[in-house]
Order: sequence, then C-alpha cells, then structure tokens
Amino acid sequence: MNTAAAASFQQGRQQGYSAGFQAGWRDGACEWAKSSPLTPIPEVIPLRVLYIPQGSLGFDAIDSGIVQALQRCVSEVHVGVQEGLVQQAAAIQPDMMLVLNGLYTFPPDHLEQIAAIRALGIKTVIWFVDDPYMTAQTVRIAPHYDVVLTHELGTVPLYRQHGCLQVHHIPLAVNDAVFRPFRADKAYEYEVCFIGVAFWNRVELIDSIAGQLSGRKLFIAGGQWERLKHYPLLKSNIHLEGIAPEAAAHYYNGSKIVINMHRTDVQGKDNQIEVQVPGLSVNPRTYDVAACATLQLTDIRADLSSQYRPGYEIETYGNAQELVQKIDYYLTHEEERLRIAMRGLYRTLRDHTMTTRMATLLNLLK
Repeated sequence: MNTAAAASFQQGRQQGYSAGFQAGWRDGACEWAKSSPLTPIPEVIPLRVLYIPQGSLGFDAIDSGIVQALQRCVSEVHVGVQEGLVQQAAAIQPDMMLVLNGLYTFPPDHLEQIAAIRALGIKTVIWFVDDPYMTAQTVRIAPHYDVVLTHELGTVPLYRQHGCLQVHHIPLAVNDAVFRPFRADKAYEYEVCFIGVAFWNRVELIDSIAGQLSGRKLFIAGGQWERLKHYPLLKSNIHLEGIAPEAAAHYYNGSKIVINMHRTDVQGKDNQIEVQVPGLSVNPRTYDVAACATLQLTDIRADLSSQYRPGYEIETYGNAQELVQKIDYYLTHEEERLRIAMRGLYRTLRDHTMTTRMATLLNLLK
C-alpha cells in the first residue's frame, strides 16, 4: 500500500470509528434514559373525562398524547365528536369535558352546545395551545367555559380581562410515544433540520443566512417556503409540504442539529391577535425535538429557562449570525452536542411528558 493510500485508509478508519462511537454512545445513553424511572406512575384519579380533540393536521400528536395520558391518569376517558355532543355528554355524564383549542370544533358562532353541557352540571375546560396567535378569536369563546387553560404565559392576564374567572398557565408537553430517541435510517440523516410553516419571521431569518446554509446538508420542510428570496439557492433542500409527526421524529433523530424558530408575536402578517400580547412560552417543537435526543438551537422565549437550562439541556441563539456560529461550532464539537442533547432528553422525560402534564392539570382542577 502506497503512502497516499495508507493515509486515506487511516483517515477513513478514524472517521468510521468516530461515527460508530458517537452512534453507540447515543444509543446507550438513550436506552439508559428511557429505562430509568424518571417520572413516577401517576395515581389514577376516580374521574370520568370527556375529551374533545382539535382534530386537525398538526395537532394529531398532541391529541393522541393527551388521550393516552388521560387513560393513565383517570378511571374513565371518552373521546367525543362535535356532532351530537350534548347527547353524548348527557349519556356519559362526565365529571369534566376538556376541549383542545376549540376554534375549529366550537367557533364563536357555534357555542350553544357548550352552554347546554354546562347546564347539565358538567365542568367545561378549554386548553388553548396555539396562543397568542389566534387571540382575536379565542377571547370570544373563552368566557363560555368554566375553566380556561393556556400554554402561553403571556395570555393569562388577557383572558382574565375578558371576564374568565379561572385561568391557569399549563405548558405543553411531548407525546413520547411519537417523539422518542431511536436510530433513524440514513435517508433521514442531515446536519441541520427545520420543520415548520414558513411564517414571515422564519423566512427573513433563513434568507439572511441562506448562503451559509447552502453549504450544509440541510433539510427544511413545510408550507410556503417558496416565499424565500433565496428559494432557488435552497430549493433542493426544501420539501414544500407538511411532515406528519411520525416522519418528523425520524428527521429529528437523524439530524445533528434541529433549529426551532417561534412565530412572531406581532399583530398582522401571519397572526390574528386581539391585542399586542407578548409570546413568552415555548412551542410544542421545543419538547418534541428534545425528546428525540437531538441538539436543538432555539430562539429565546422568556419562559424557556423554566422548562430547560439554556447551554446545558438546550442551546439558544439571539440572532441569525449567532445561529450560524453555533451551527458551525456544534457540528465540530460532537461530544458537547451529544451531551447537551442527552440532558435535554433526560429533562423532557422527567418533567415534560404529556402524562406528567395531565397529572398536573387534573390535580389543579380537583
């Protein structure tokens, strides 16, 4: 073997060893985290719950996660449908009806069923998990429920101002049956990944760093990314359709870094906001990515530090240039990247599963 061939062999061997070590380290650490009793099994509450799902694309993992969590936490769970709901409620006689979002199932001009169910003596609870982006509509339906829950800390005062007597902040959580760590196939392996709709603030950020990203093995998926000025440059890296949660979990597991960009909390553009309400809380993607044991680079929300420790369990960026710098850094510092990702997984399994969140919610409403 000549000198050049020997050097190439040694380089390939070292790279293969490094990749194999990293994959094995991650696999072992994930198995340890999943098998550790991080969260005690909740005590079953003798409660009959009627759950009304959002039932729309993008919320199916949340819906199924809530149902599965309720089944672990209460003695009886029923999943209702909009048509004939009053008759269902009268037959089931639940102690509580929990509605997710409600804008599609019971919009402002179709709230008669909620009033009729309340008249049966059933406690009605609505959980808004898309705040603050639709508050122009949610403030109209919130007062029709006994209890209002919101994942967005910044909207709690808003609902109280609109006459809601019981308003509580309940953060979102992960459906860990869908978003979990596993070794993804090579088809899902990317350096950098983002999955989400191309809201304008996201478009502006990606446009500003398109040149740097074009040199990376990049995957972007979601509607409206043709809005990019630099769309021709990144076109081969973009999938212009939504990704189902189960598929998203494969991309999250296969990617080295997943970017998280929250929507802007400004009126207009992509939002229907009643008044200017600050977006303080984190989105569902925060928990989903962390649960896949992948390093997440997220923009900063005020409530983030109450959910994860920045720089230890999750990583943040304050602007586009910092995002590029941290992508470059963590793609060349594998051990740091893996350790932060594993700490994020551990924290998620300990504090942010849907079962943990349902136990908190139910204890609050007892």
